[in-house]
Amino acid sequence: MKRVPKLVLRGLLGLAVLGAVLALADPARVAAQLGRAQPLWLAAGLAAAVASNAVSALRWRVLARWLGAELGVRDACRWYFQAMGLNALLPGAVVGGDVYRAVVLRRAGQDTAASSWSVVLDRASGLWMLCAIGGLGAAACAGVLAPWLGLPPGAFAVLMLAGTVLWLALPWAVPVLLRHDRAARGWLAPLRAAALRPDFARQWAGQAVASATVQALSAAALAGGGLALGLQLPAAVWAWAIAPVFLMAALPVSVGGWGTREAAAVAALAPFGVAAPAAVGVGLIYGVYALAQGALGALAFGLPRRAPVSGNGP
Repeated sequence: MKRVPKLVLRGLLGLAVLGAVLALADPARVAAQLGRAQPLWLAAGLAAAVASNAVSALRWRVLARWLGAELGVRDACRWYFQAMGLNALLPGAVVGGDVYRAVVLRRAGQDTAASSWSVVLDRASGLWMLCAIGGLGAAACAGVLAPWLGLPPGAFAVLMLAGTVLWLALPWAVPVLLRHDRAARGWLAPLRAAALRPDFARQWAGQAVASATVQALSAAALAGGGLALGLQLPAAVWAWAIAPVFLMAALPVSVGGWGTREAAAVAALAPFGVAAPAAVGVGLIYGVYALAQGALGALAFGLPRRAPVSGNGP
């Protein structure tokens, strides 16, 4: 199948999932929920979402510079929000935006391997911390989530905590795994060189702090949408919910995560007594946040191109 039909098929699939979720939740009830949304909480959630992606852009910049690609603050933010515009407008979840970031950094005169690996590792660090925070949130919500799985709450909490600790320790095993000679050649060579640098642990620790900040702000944005709809839930619930909601939204089967994100919100919040119309509303609001930021990124395509990044900011 040609690429364009595949993209169209993904978009139609995402719309079909969204339509099915809306139908099950009752569109009239979803519309009523959204009609009662409180503007101040909506604005607070949007501010948290923007802050989350601004920190993401700065995290990418630090990683790119560590790998040897010069990247200024303004270009990092501009290109990151442009990538969000692509993610919001094209089928394929985050893939299109990530490819764009790697390509535009390379076209700015930076090393191809450093440009590509900066995006890959930036995305990996975000997903790594997303799953870790989701695991901690699940452990904190063990009393509610465990019965749904038929497990004792204590055993469920221990399982989640142990899994999260092992997951957080995983990046520090990378240098050991890459010491083999086979990793010294081919596409893994740049990653091996970076992982064996003396400052690898310090760099990844900084990535961990930045990624934790990104996910905390993302959870706050999701919670802002929930509070706008009158959902009073503990912080641990939102910490848990971001993992399934954001992972499902990132699947390359829809446009901008529409459909898969709302379905995940219904499943993640149902154990806490959140009705489907409200859960769908939370997913839709977060999608609107992404669209708003994507619109800013799309507008940035029309801005004059700057000089090479070596002279663009600190």
